[in-house]
Amino acid sequence: MKNINNIKLINGTFSPEDAKELLRNLYNSKINFHNIKNFSSSERLGKPDKNSIKRIPELKESLKNILLMLDVAIEKKYKVKLHSIVEIEFVGKK
Repeated sequence: MKNINNIKLINGTFSPEDAKELLRNLYNSKINFHNIKNFSSSERLGKPDKNSIKRIPELKESLKNILLMLDVAIEKKYKVKLHSIVEIEFVGKK
């Protein structure tokens, strides 16, 4: 079964401070999700979740770069346009 839906998650113009807050919260939620998933796997299965272990530093690095970019926007008094699409695709049964 293949069904693709695109859903707008973020679509608008923001002050750089609001953009920082929004993106920091989004990334921190993803990082927290992977921390919990890894903890759960360690507790239940006795081994870490490999995907989460890999993903956490990637997300942290990405967030760091975004925050640096937005610091420039703050310094130069730019507005920030953010567009984020969530693409959902069914690829097969579990």
